[in-house]
Amino acid sequence: MSPKRGDWAAPPAVAGEYELRFADSAAAEGWEHLARQVPTNLRRAFEALRADPRSMANPDRHHRLKGLLATSHWKGQALERWQYEVTGGGRIWYLIDDERRTVWLTYAGTGHPRATE
Repeated sequence: MSPKRGDWAAPPAVAGEYELRFADSAAAEGWEHLARQVPTNLRRAFEALRADPRSMANPDRHHRLKGLLATSHWKGQALERWQYEVTGGGRIWYLIDDERRTVWLTYAGTGHPRATE
């Protein structure tokens, strides 16, 4: 998904930070919903994921998923799947690609992902 005129620009990663990229357009759309509803919480999530996507500083809100959801295949490799709880219901699911120093955002939204229902 290439940026278009009028899209907002994310600052580039620096000094060991991870890039955050959308895995698909649904994740990008969900991110926009979160940005409109809880911009401060989303900014906090953005900074946490960029700095340390495996942080255990707040395990109630930021943790690796369990069981069959703990890993997902992306571009031919198995990657860890994590969750960041933006609000009581809002979630971000992402894959950590250490080789590319990229966090692939696979879900962002104001409710729980269907896979957990």
